[in-house]
Amino acid sequence: MGPLMEIRELRAFVAVVEAGAMSKAARLLHVSQPALSQTITALERRLGVRLLVRTSTGVQATDAGTTLLGEARAVLARHDQALAAMARHTETGGGVLRVGVPLELPPELLPSALARLGDTRVQARHLSSVAQVAALRAGELDVGLVRERPAGPDLDAVLVVEEDVGVLLAADLAEKLGSPVRLDALAGLDWFAFPRAGSPAWYDELAAILRSHGLDVGAEVPEEQRLIVELKIPAVSAGTAYAFAPPEWPYPLPDTVRWRPLAGNPIVRRTWAVWPANSHRRDVAEFVAALEDHRRGESRA
Repeated sequence: MGPLMEIRELRAFVAVVEAGAMSKAARLLHVSQPALSQTITALERRLGVRLLVRTSTGVQATDAGTTLLGEARAVLARHDQALAAMARHTETGGGVLRVGVPLELPPELLPSALARLGDTRVQARHLSSVAQVAALRAGELDVGLVRERPAGPDLDAVLVVEEDVGVLLAADLAEKLGSPVRLDALAGLDWFAFPRAGSPAWYDELAAILRSHGLDVGAEVPEEQRLIVELKIPAVSAGTAYAFAPPEWPYPLPDTVRWRPLAGNPIVRRTWAVWPANSHRRDVAEFVAALEDHRRGESRA
């Protein structure tokens, strides 16, 4: 049996060749350039051939790469065609809806949306925004809930949640700072952050807001260190760090930690529902419509 190639690897390879540069392809795929480079290197190692050569102007396909490019395009076209054919069988519901979910969604959002799906079975996967977009483009998700709107005509998106983010602080520090808390009053504390690679645009937006208020964002969290919600509490309880959380944070707070709003609501976290632009699935449409209805209901409340 020959070496196996994954769909995501083929998409990455085609994107790099068509873009002519690793950095441009990484932006189009919404992944980090090092991660994309690792994907191509792993593919070359598995196949035992050099696929790309770097030049002063970017990257070019080798002879082997040119051969793979034609085959990869054919495989991807056939893969997408097969997915579209299968989707037609579930347009009326009763199928499986694969949903990407980030951490810390409002507690009522998913239950109210899922109640509209009838017999459709839902498979939820907790993934970062970048991972969800990659999975959507690889045909591994039907709809995602992401913290930054993806670019490109291949995905449709609609805003479904806007949250005025507050701050988690040690109880005694929260009492000292009062309510609401001024963002610049957090100077000297460590920001309990998340890996930028999982949601670059949202991370950069947060970091820019912090810096504009004179706060140090600290060192970047390594990509492999996933944000674990439960770690926020002990980090904040010690009194040397703060973490951001929405008003309806769906986790219990101990007596040692308090949630406080931020003065002027300088941080707004947005969540978009994203799905393939060529999708004709009725359950996807119903799910997104339910999310929109929930947002309209929240705005009227």
